[in-house]
Amino acid sequence: MFALLRYYRLLALVLVALCVSREAGAQIRLESICTVHGHKEVRLTGMGLVVGLNGTGDGGNAGPTIRALAAAMKNMNVPITDARELRDAKNVAIVMIEATIPKTGLHQGQRLDCYVSSYLGSESLRGGRLLIAPVQMADMRSEVLVGTASGATVIEDPVTPTRARIPGGVVLETDLFRSAEYLHRIVDTSTGEPKIRLLLNESHSSFISARMITEVINEAFEFESFDQQHAKAVSPSVIDISIPKTWQETPVDFIAEVLDLKITSPHSMSRVQVNAQTGVVILSGDVELSPVLINHPNLQISIGNVPNLVDGAQFRVLSDEQSVRTNSRLDELVQALNQLGVPREAMIEVLRELSRSGKLHAIYEEI
Repeated sequence: MFALLRYYRLLALVLVALCVSREAGAQIRLESICTVHGHKEVRLTGMGLVVGLNGTGDGGNAGPTIRALAAAMKNMNVPITDARELRDAKNVAIVMIEATIPKTGLHQGQRLDCYVSSYLGSESLRGGRLLIAPVQMADMRSEVLVGTASGATVIEDPVTPTRARIPGGVVLETDLFRSAEYLHRIVDTSTGEPKIRLLLNESHSSFISARMITEVINEAFEFESFDQQHAKAVSPSVIDISIPKTWQETPVDFIAEVLDLKITSPHSMSRVQVNAQTGVVILSGDVELSPVLINHPNLQISIGNVPNLVDGAQFRVLSDEQSVRTNSRLDELVQALNQLGVPREAMIEVLRELSRSGKLHAIYEEI
């Protein structure tokens, strides 16, 4: 009983919050829909050997594993004169090492998790331990040693025991986020005037969004120079921003000021996302429909100024505003289908056919 009351109280709070948010207008920080060019994750990769496996390794017939093990033993002053001496080594597997330094950056001496994946004959990496191995940036043109990886493997998914995580397995040996080098990646000085570039997220990339954000930035920094527009949209997803002279010594602070600006109800492309397996339908933006007659077994939906052509079917008018409005909204159609008790599979099929016929004015995606 108390749990039920608690649920309804929480539901009421959520509904109140949604109503207040709708009335006030959504204020979104630019940091939520934009990123700064050059401010990105750093991928690390390497190869190594996992030892200590309980007979689930690559086996003595795996040439690359045997050669790698022989080379490792030679480096540890235990040379192998004949590779056949390792033919019974079933407790070793050669693996690919992967790790990701977050956009916020890590520095020399800090640790991060890594993942190891077997790509030869190993059946499982459970109970193994990665011998110390070098890792470098995924860009193979760079041979700089970024860090070293080692540690015990942890199987996260029993279905795929050939992939494992090593908590804190990578120790960084190089600082990739030194101040000068990092600023050189995010601040462009090739034209003599320092500037940064904002990249809009895919879901908000449009000419309208680029214009709205440009106007917000120019308005925020108009006091810096009255005769110059600092922000300029160069595409639906790219905005170049010149750093004002008063901020050129502290570009990080300027970027923080820009990303902290808020935009009211940013434009986003209308999108319909459907998960056919779970039956979940997500509508984003104002998804409109052109006039069309939907004829499904025992069901008929008329959208817009389309006559009723089929007798004996359930019929429902979407809105009394049809005479005023040319297009209808998809949420009205979904609501009508729900009221008529249409199965979720049939509803998804209707949406799919609307998209194919060009009557659905939105990006349609099935996952």
